[in-house]
Amino acid sequence: MSTAMNFSSKSFKPRPPDKGAFPLDHFGECSAFKERFMKCLRDSGYESGACRQRAMAYLECRMERQLMANEPLEKLGFKDLIDEKSEAKPEKL
Repeated sequence: MSTAMNFSSKSFKPRPPDKGAFPLDHFGECSAFKERFMKCLRDSGYESGACRQRAMAYLECRMERQLMANEPLEKLGFKDLIDEKSEAKPEKL
């Protein structure tokens, strides 16, 4: 009796993640942003909603340094923060 299973009947084809892989921040270019975000999480009892501004700043840092694909912040869930920021700016004539 054979206990070995034959896996050759179906081939497994790995596929990349939907957003793609992104490089790690080996040089610590955004570590200050990450540390501010992590401190905010600790201080707020890990309530992520209280730290959304810092999360947005961290993602902006990563995009500026090509550590992740550029993505509109609205698609990343920060539309309300962007709207608040634009309302706070005085209009230029």
